[in-house]
Amino acid sequence: MSVDAVLDADLPTVAYEDAQSPEEAHELIRQARGHGPIAMGPHGPEVLAYDLVRRVLRDDRFVMPKGLALEAQGITSGELWDLVITGLLSLDGAEHHRQRRLVSKAFTPKAAGRLRTTCADTVAELVYRHAGAGRCDMVADIARQYPIPIICALLGTPRTDWHLFSAWADDIFKLFNWNVVNDEPDILRAWTELEAYLDDMVAHRREALTDDLLSDMMRAEVDGDRLTHHELLTLAAVLLMAGTDTTRNQLAAAVQVFCDHPDQWAQLGEHPDLAPRAVEEVMRFSPVIFTAMRVTVEDVELAGVTIPAGTLVIANTAAANRDPAVYDEPDHLDITREDAPAMLTFGGGIHHCLGAHLARIELAEALTIMARRMPNIRRTGPVPWKPMTGISGPIALPVEFDCGY
Repeated sequence: MSVDAVLDADLPTVAYEDAQSPEEAHELIRQARGHGPIAMGPHGPEVLAYDLVRRVLRDDRFVMPKGLALEAQGITSGELWDLVITGLLSLDGAEHHRQRRLVSKAFTPKAAGRLRTTCADTVAELVYRHAGAGRCDMVADIARQYPIPIICALLGTPRTDWHLFSAWADDIFKLFNWNVVNDEPDILRAWTELEAYLDDMVAHRREALTDDLLSDMMRAEVDGDRLTHHELLTLAAVLLMAGTDTTRNQLAAAVQVFCDHPDQWAQLGEHPDLAPRAVEEVMRFSPVIFTAMRVTVEDVELAGVTIPAGTLVIANTAAANRDPAVYDEPDHLDITREDAPAMLTFGGGIHHCLGAHLARIELAEALTIMARRMPNIRRTGPVPWKPMTGISGPIALPVEFDCGY
């Protein structure tokens, strides 16, 4: 059976990567979902219904593409290929289970909770710098800078090195876009520099372990098994970079949403206990990651469509998060929403985001403090977005606000 079998299923089409705003992208997805739960996108079939997306993320017949999106872009060998296929995100089966079991010891809710005060202090400092002026660019002045000191605290690096991690994150995360052929030199250079930095850290930690992520991963042991030196470097690089670009883009996207829903921003400022629900809701309503990629290892039938083995399948988590069959008024933001099914932005199954606990804490602390200290926030200019592929988010978000307490 060939991939043409999917094309012969007369599926609706969907294309939103060139959308100029998330609202336009969501509307294109909504239109496609109105014709059926599976659509044909630029890179393969896209699953749009909540129940089917959840199934794809949890079903072991759908695995991570070897090399992530590299093979789909014609890259199946070389230095970047060799680097990516050994990373946790590219692994499945026994080796994935082994590495994840070891590294998960460093990513418990308790471990993430240790950074709550760091999150609050960091965002408070950033807000204070601009409180007097009552205006800033939310992307450049706050969201972009926010996760780096937290990542440095997590890893145990000097806070003064935040600019290095910021630059490395910018280049390494080009790996998740569909322009790797052109971006490969930047990705490899940044990865090499980051690994050299981490290699030096590992050498120092072997002399005296401390209370940080790297030390926790070095301590981790299950049945006598430990992470190798190479695995330590690769895992630390992947996990730290994943915690940088996603958080800063998601925070900016959340603030943009609240600028358009001032009543809910005020409500959050008055009721900070709503912060955990607000995080879930903004990540459902306006995620900066729209999709997760999988490949079928055998023929699979979804909603009456047979998807042949070896097919790249796009699990559209953004579409699932707005499925009207699952959410009441899915296109309406409601930070008091109760008893809603879990949003799927963090993925699912064995590849569910390891850093989800920390990401939730980072966003909750930031939104709580900002809603109180930056009341009546409003946009003062256009908000262009990055392409709706890989990790998206606002490029700039000029805002004004009143001075809070």
